[in-house]
Amino acid sequence: MGFDPDSPFTIHRVIPSRHISRLRLSHFRNYASAALDLDGRHLVLVGPNGAGKTNLLEAISLLAPGRGLRGVAFEEVAAQGSDGLWAVAVTVESAAGPVDIGTGAGGPDGGRRVRINGANARTVEQMSQYLRVLWLTPAMDGLFTGPAGDRRRFLDRLVTTLIPGHSATVSDYEKAMRQRNRLLEEDGDSHWLDAIEAQMATLAAAIHFARADSLGDLEALAAEGGTGDFPAARLGLTPLLADDAVPGSSAGLEAALRRLWAEGRRLDRAAGRTLVGPHRVDLDIVHAQKQMPAALGSTGEQKALLIGLVLAQARLTARTTGIAPFLLLDEVAAHLDPGRRAALFGALVALGTQCFMTGTDPMLFEALGTEAQRVTVKDGRLAKEA
Repeated sequence: MGFDPDSPFTIHRVIPSRHISRLRLSHFRNYASAALDLDGRHLVLVGPNGAGKTNLLEAISLLAPGRGLRGVAFEEVAAQGSDGLWAVAVTVESAAGPVDIGTGAGGPDGGRRVRINGANARTVEQMSQYLRVLWLTPAMDGLFTGPAGDRRRFLDRLVTTLIPGHSATVSDYEKAMRQRNRLLEEDGDSHWLDAIEAQMATLAAAIHFARADSLGDLEALAAEGGTGDFPAARLGLTPLLADDAVPGSSAGLEAALRRLWAEGRRLDRAAGRTLVGPHRVDLDIVHAQKQMPAALGSTGEQKALLIGLVLAQARLTARTTGIAPFLLLDEVAAHLDPGRRAALFGALVALGTQCFMTGTDPMLFEALGTEAQRVTVKDGRLAKEA
C-alpha cells in the first residue's frame, strides 16, 4: 500500500492490463531523443518549469486523433534546428499482447503518419483501437469563464474519446465552412454554395448528435459518482437553432440547416462569417449539488468540477469502449489542498488505468508512495529515481 494510512481510501492496486511499457521520442520539442521503460504504474514527472515535462505529455497526447493537448500545427512540435522529422513511439501492453504504435511527421498534406506494428495505418483513428487519451492542463483552469470556443474544444475532445472520428468530422466541417465564407465574400456561384452547404449540413448533424448523445451519457454517469471533493455537473448545449426546435433526425436537421444557410447568405456575407451552426454552440455546465452555474463557483470549486468531469469521462470511456483512457494531468496537484489531493490519487488508482502527472514539487506526490514511478526531468533529459 503506497497511500498515507490516514487517507480515507482503501486501494488495492493492480497493474492495468493495458498500459504503456515503452516510450520513445525523437526530435520532439526540447528532446533530441528520449526513452523511458515503464512498468504500468502511474508516472510522476518532476522538474523545474521549462524542463520538458509538459512536452512529454504532449507527445503522448498525439497518440490520439487531433492536434494534441496544445492544439498546434504539427510542424511546431519538431525540435528547433532539426530537419522537422519528429516522432513519438510507444509499446502498449494489452490483454491480446504488446502493440507498437508510432506517429510523426511525413504524413499526407502536411499531416502526420501513423504506424501500427510496423505497418502504415490508413487513418489516425486506427490508434484508437488500442488506446484512448484524456488530459487536464493549467490552460483549462479558466474553462468555465473563458470563451465559448475553449468549451467547444473541451467538449469535442471528450466526444472523441468515445467516437474517434469526431475530431475529423469537426475539422472537415470547419474547412467546409471556411470555403462557404470565402464564396460568400467573393459573391460566388449559388450552385457551389448549395453543394458546400449540403456537405456542411451532413457534418453538422453528425457533430450535433455526437455531442448531445455523449453529454447525456456523461451527465448520467457523473451523477453516479459525484462527491463533495469532485462534484457532479449538469451538462447541456446552448441552442443550435434560434427557436431551439432541433429536429430529432439527422435528415431533418440537415434540411433545416440547409434552409437557414440559404436564407441567411446575405446576412452572413455582411457579417463575414457563418452565423448559425455547431461552431456557435456553447457547453452549459452547472454545479449539480449547488444548482449553480460553474462560472460562478470559486476557483477551487471550478477546479474540482473540472477534475470531476474528466474522471467521469474516463469512467464512461472505459465502460462504453472497453478501453480505460490514459490520463495526462499537467500540474494538477499544485492547487489542491491535501484532502483533495488524496481524493484525486484515490480516484486515479481506482480507475484502473495509467496516469501521467507533472509537478515542480515532489512532495505533492508523496501520498502516492509506491503506486507511481518517478522521473526527474531537466533540460530535456529524463532520469528515473531509484
